[in-house]
Amino acid sequence: MRYLLGLLVSVLIFSCKNDTKTNSQNQSKSLKSGTYRASILIQDNEEIPFIFKVESDKTLEIYNADEIIVVDEIDYQNDSVYINLPVFKDFLVAKITEENNLSGYYVSPDRNRKVPFEATYKNAIRFGTGTGAAYNIEGVWETVFSKGVEGDEYIAKGIFKQQDDGKVTGTFRTTTGDYRYLEGVLDGTRLKLSTFDGAHAFYFTATVTDSTMNGYFYSGNHWKEPFEAKRNANYELPSSNTLTYLKEGYDSLDFVFPNTSDELMSLKDDRFKDKVVVVQIMGTWCPNCLDESKYYADFYKKNKDKGIEFVALAFEYAKDKETAFSRIDRLASKININYPILLAQYGGADKTKAQEKLPMLNHVLSYPTSIFIDKKGRVRKIHTGFNGPATGEKYSEFKNEFENFVAELLSE
Repeated sequence: MRYLLGLLVSVLIFSCKNDTKTNSQNQSKSLKSGTYRASILIQDNEEIPFIFKVESDKTLEIYNADEIIVVDEIDYQNDSVYINLPVFKDFLVAKITEENNLSGYYVSPDRNRKVPFEATYKNAIRFGTGTGAAYNIEGVWETVFSKGVEGDEYIAKGIFKQQDDGKVTGTFRTTTGDYRYLEGVLDGTRLKLSTFDGAHAFYFTATVTDSTMNGYFYSGNHWKEPFEAKRNANYELPSSNTLTYLKEGYDSLDFVFPNTSDELMSLKDDRFKDKVVVVQIMGTWCPNCLDESKYYADFYKKNKDKGIEFVALAFEYAKDKETAFSRIDRLASKININYPILLAQYGGADKTKAQEKLPMLNHVLSYPTSIFIDKKGRVRKIHTGFNGPATGEKYSEFKNEFENFVAELLSE
């Protein structure tokens, strides 16, 4: 598998290096405009479906409920297409058939993963509805994943909306983030939900009643775990502001890491002096971190003259420093991040090793985590995880809390 994956990556790099004229000469087929039903083939004869629409042979859009992901890096080599997914380094590679269908692989180079992928032209049905919904699952669900499995059990909050035709949208919030924009259907008593964001392919399936769910969560072809849920309109997760904290004896944060010019930076630098600082623990591979970075980049652009600074600490899967720097630069360029992103770790994002880089923290529980520092350099709050746009009301609550707390620190 490693050989095949390396070969695919090598071909992709070779293809990307060709200029437009050369690609045009070698290209025998290209993506045809229109809608496609794609699927990632996983264990248990299941699949993770998603819909995308080709606008031109160089652009397409991926749809997950209200989310639209624009893809504008598409390359061709002979009868194959390479769809380079935005920000993240995963890609789809497939042969284009005579019927304009696709057959190939979803490839994650950093994690040495390759999963079968296919797509059918002129098909916009993510899941068929079959017999229709037996129940209405709209509302809040108290959820436990991997119940009873030591070290793996964790809690979540399911939040769903359901249409008359059985279409379901929503997400699962955990203490560290959310499972993004889920879209699917309740067919009889079987719930099916999926999302594909360019870095993660998720599928949830469960048997439901009017008050219970029992099923499985699949992440790509490498992970499967059970979950169960019950209706609970009043259920709330623990506060995200209490999960990560400074160890006894500490009141500040200290680190020295390089920026992408390989220049060392720390909180002692002049740009942070007498400023309110938000330190963002993140990774370029992390979808919740991407959502948070978009919000932070926009907030910083609008407020950087008010005495606030941001600095991100990236924990990367890239196997060498140069590749990690290029991933960071790509992220910053794609979403216009104008605050520094420092490379805290490469070769993996293990949270135990991450905590070793920041020994004043009790742990690094989640990517992302945000640390709020006042003008005197004291840590005033640590927020674990991020409630992204898919969480709706919780996303609005996060933004209000963030902006009010920053304003409080700035006024001191």
